[in-house]
Amino acid sequence: MYYAINRLIMYGKKNGDYEPLRQIADVIRRLVEKGNSENGDELISELYDQIYKILDIATKYGFDKNLWQSYIAYLMATDENPFSMICEKVGRAQGASVNKIVDQDMDWFYDMFHYDFSSVEEKLGIECFSILTNYHSMAKAENTYNKSVSAKVRELVEELEKAKDGADFFDVICQFYQRYGVGKFGLNKAFRVTHQGEEMVLEPITNTSEVSLDHLIGYDMQKNMLVENTEAFVEGRKANNCLLFGDSGTGKSTCIKAILNRYYDKGLRLIEIYKHQFQDLSKILDQVKNRNYKFIIYMDDLSFEEFEIEYKYLKAVIEGGMEIRPDNVLIYATSNRRHLIRETWSDRSDMSQDELHRSDTMQEKLSLVARFGLSINFNKPMKKEFEEIVLGLAEANDKINLSKEDLLLQANAWSLRNGGYSGRVAEQFIIHLESIGGQK
Repeated sequence: MYYAINRLIMYGKKNGDYEPLRQIADVIRRLVEKGNSENGDELISELYDQIYKILDIATKYGFDKNLWQSYIAYLMATDENPFSMICEKVGRAQGASVNKIVDQDMDWFYDMFHYDFSSVEEKLGIECFSILTNYHSMAKAENTYNKSVSAKVRELVEELEKAKDGADFFDVICQFYQRYGVGKFGLNKAFRVTHQGEEMVLEPITNTSEVSLDHLIGYDMQKNMLVENTEAFVEGRKANNCLLFGDSGTGKSTCIKAILNRYYDKGLRLIEIYKHQFQDLSKILDQVKNRNYKFIIYMDDLSFEEFEIEYKYLKAVIEGGMEIRPDNVLIYATSNRRHLIRETWSDRSDMSQDELHRSDTMQEKLSLVARFGLSINFNKPMKKEFEEIVLGLAEANDKINLSKEDLLLQANAWSLRNGGYSGRVAEQFIIHLESIGGQK
């Protein structure tokens, strides 16, 4: 293994997660070449540092059993290189010259995947690799690690274990890339915008809500409109940017999360961004425009005060700037305001002491919402609709033991104390009932 890592051609060039592998390989090289002349305690210390890094990765992604093989599979699954990025689009390219290069890399990966550390442990008098390759992790809640990546890497490990040689490794990884994609965009559903120094980074959101559209009771017309638009988008047809507006607590954000879950397997990804980050929009588009996924740039609870000018960045990206928005990007936003930007009565009159043409100001404010081709209204439910939501949520919760009459009586009393009729208030009421044992 100590020379295999240095003979990789396509893999390991830009991926920092290879560092433990490089360092472990270097320790093994020194141990083989210099033997007893090397300081054993120093080599053990260096190995332990790298074992810790592998354990850290394993904890982050919830790996178990053979952590060494999980680590190797993780490297292969996340390495964004010219070969893997082409594979996620078209699968294995028959007869391509690059296959000969990758064939060699797969032979080395096969050797590293099955590397026998027993001689290293014997020479240094340690057992760390025996523990690493037969690891029993502590039970932990799914929301404490990246479940999406974990499940895919575990599946990849199982397939690689069946491989008989590097050629089989090649076939397995090609199928994996075509099925799931590669790197963070392939293995994760959603992302947030962060900054590392001056660099803008799309960081995976490791735990997302598993909500479905069925969870949102009512609003069938609104859900159908959103589904039709999103389905057209993921199938490569023309689709509109979408604004979900209306009263708070009516399920606008829930709809977006449910849409992501519904179409994730078809290549849909979501990037969450806040208005103070709008200046990063052009950088986001540069990162995603050539990837084989459909991206929704998601803006939750979007609104602007009169003094805020960030909306101008958004207008330029949606429509009006010199650079065309990529076909694989749509913008979905939710807002309690129909027109997004705060308006005053003076906006609706040309009579003003400080501006000659106040109607121009109003047109400037309305021009943003006009760039959303699809606007979907979510109104607060009436009493009957609110009660239907309560009954539906209670039916789905086997811990609620109230009669229909008592349930609705308490629900209406709860709504009066907690903000009126809305889906959010109904859900909070059910949570309250569950917290006190399902009845009162």
